[in-house]
Amino acid sequence: MTESDGLKDLFTREDLQRLFPGERADSFFESLFGDAEEGAFDIGLAFNDLRGNKLHFEFQLYQRPGKCLACNLTYGLPQVFKRHPVIDVEGVVDAVGRRLNGKFRCNGWELGATKELSRELHVIPLVISLENQNQ
Repeated sequence: MTESDGLKDLFTREDLQRLFPGERADSFFESLFGDAEEGAFDIGLAFNDLRGNKLHFEFQLYQRPGKCLACNLTYGLPQVFKRHPVIDVEGVVDAVGRRLNGKFRCNGWELGATKELSRELHVIPLVISLENQNQ
């Protein structure tokens, strides 16, 4: 599988916002704290690349103005994201699979450990394994 298979074109910024709308962060904090304003960060989904048979995405955690994106707050999030119904990683993976138009099938996924790219941006890797449906 290569990027020339057209996969990169399937995951534009607009497509990613449809797969994981920005307002989902408010819903996440509303469910955790009862108030979306208590949330320290916004959450976005980004597509990084295709390596072998794996799509590499990441959940990007952007610090909200006047809030602190503390490491102790974000390091436990992969385990929370795996199970939380608002984040719905399984639903995101299913939506990615539908975008592949039957050419490939998602046959597994995993969340990596939180990475601190800066004080204002932490990321949680999402790796989706693919199986070619045409072989």
